[in-house]
Amino acid sequence: MSHFNSNSLFTGGIRGRTIMEAAAKGASAGVSSKADSLLNRTMMQLLEHVEYRLITGGEDLEAIYRLRYQSYLKSGMCGPIASGMFEDRWDNLPNSYRFGVYCYGELVSTLRFHYISSEQPYSPSIDAYPEVLLPRLARGETFIDGTRFATDPDAAPAPGVLPFLTLRIAMVASNYFGQDSVLTPVKVEHSHFYARFFNAVQRSEAKQFPGVLAPIALFEIPAGENMRRTLERFPFYNSTPMEQRLMFGNPAINRLTPLTILPTAKYYRTAA
Repeated sequence: MSHFNSNSLFTGGIRGRTIMEAAAKGASAGVSSKADSLLNRTMMQLLEHVEYRLITGGEDLEAIYRLRYQSYLKSGMCGPIASGMFEDRWDNLPNSYRFGVYCYGELVSTLRFHYISSEQPYSPSIDAYPEVLLPRLARGETFIDGTRFATDPDAAPAPGVLPFLTLRIAMVASNYFGQDSVLTPVKVEHSHFYARFFNAVQRSEAKQFPGVLAPIALFEIPAGENMRRTLERFPFYNSTPMEQRLMFGNPAINRLTPLTILPTAKYYRTAA
């Protein structure tokens, strides 16, 4: 397998720290701007070797369930499971989208989404935080609920890139659905990343979350102007309408062959 050359991209000017660390800990606007620029250059190069797969069955589905299990077991999110796979009752809902992220042909991370509306109010966050979300659904708000985020750090092409590669799917989804906000149920100790890069706001205290052992708090990433600023700051999150339609135009729950989608951030300006 070819390896992404991260030496110059991840060390020059930031004293050996990863991009994420540099951007999150930057003490000045200049340091932060420099880290953002480095992140954008790195991610644009890396996206040349990435593909996203909308997975609905077959061996790829088993692979993301195994990745979930290995990641969750290592982090204490779940206990031993005889099958070695982690799946749940929300995986096969009609508003569910399961993705694998592949780099150089290898599975490196996975993420699942539910698009939630008053017509389809089904997702783990709805069950975990009904007091927060049901009144808003009744008012006509819509959400994307991102759950079951899992990574294989040993397969990462460079330090610190997997969250950005994986959560790019959320930005593509946001452009497609035009929802009011993205829901991100996470451990409170991980929330600084979502606040730093997406302006996420905490909406609940940490509590028992369906299917996992660790207490989880609900964070919300507002759409609209907030998403527009995020796309301007990080252009690798941009996507063409074609990429958006391929990812989310049809969940195709019964499809046995995964649908492979190539990132289109580099084509965004010419296709817009």
